[in-house]
Amino acid sequence: MNQNFLDAVEENPVIAAIKSPEDLKECCGIPEIRIVFILYGDICSLGEIVKAVKDAGKIAMVHVDLIGGLSTREVAVDFIHTSTMADGIITTKPSLIRRARELSMFTVLRFFLLDSMAFENICQQQYSVKPDFIEVLPGVMPRIIEKLCHLVKIKIIAGGLISDRESVVAALDAGAMGVSSTSHQVWRL
Repeated sequence: MNQNFLDAVEENPVIAAIKSPEDLKECCGIPEIRIVFILYGDICSLGEIVKAVKDAGKIAMVHVDLIGGLSTREVAVDFIHTSTMADGIITTKPSLIRRARELSMFTVLRFFLLDSMAFENICQQQYSVKPDFIEVLPGVMPRIIEKLCHLVKIKIIAGGLISDRESVVAALDAGAMGVSSTSHQVWRL
């Protein structure tokens, strides 16, 4: 794992997940926010969004699956790597994580914990894909997060439905290394 990414999460476990230009402006104005998950944009606007995040001195992580105009193929990661200043990617697709690792980008493999099969899939993927972090959604399941943290060697980020101090504390106490949230209130904790 790249030490800069790990250090940033350790310095502030709250990660700003942005989905609008208003979110971008807000999070860039909060010095304590070190990492930004970019959950919006398209191939025409992505470079400008990433530049704003980088100009604010933050780590820019692009959620490949949510950017308009990008395919689900490895060439999408190549585009992000060569056409933006993004530090890394977030995706639900293991093949994109593998490609980003080849390009020495930070990686977050996102999982939706819908059932026990999804839980088991996380345990299996950690060995073959080896992302820097695994993000689990929804992040408001402390007992499940705790169980997962004991089973996998990869650091966990809790995301989805994290909207107040209590859910942040519960996720971190359960063993998550960080939390991602779209809540401006959480960003300022």
